[in-house]
Amino acid sequence: MDRYQYLLLMAGCLLITLPLEFVLRARVYRRPVRLLVALLPVVALFVAWDVLGIVRGHWTYSERYTTGILLPLRVPLEELVFFVVIPICGLLTYEAVGTMLGLLRRRASRREAGDA
Repeated sequence: MDRYQYLLLMAGCLLITLPLEFVLRARVYRRPVRLLVALLPVVALFVAWDVLGIVRGHWTYSERYTTGILLPLRVPLEELVFFVVIPICGLLTYEAVGTMLGLLRRRASRREAGDA
């Protein structure tokens, strides 16, 4: 079970932020092209950074807590998953906060209009 803890943690992150898409209308998954455009530079940069660290021997990954599935250039699957999942969770949170702020602004504007 230890080998899957990291992947389970990433799945948990996605599950925890999933309601933001539907309840707060974050619209991250509903705009897949925009999501892909946002993810590609982040994933490319951090995978390149990881590859550099791996090749230079600056860091390694625990065999106990990773599945052992290595992508090209010895990047663990979990690293790629992390570089995709965490930005998605961040985008969901950012968009949900933006939605809530917009609702609060509209509500405040209506109150001000009603007072005038």
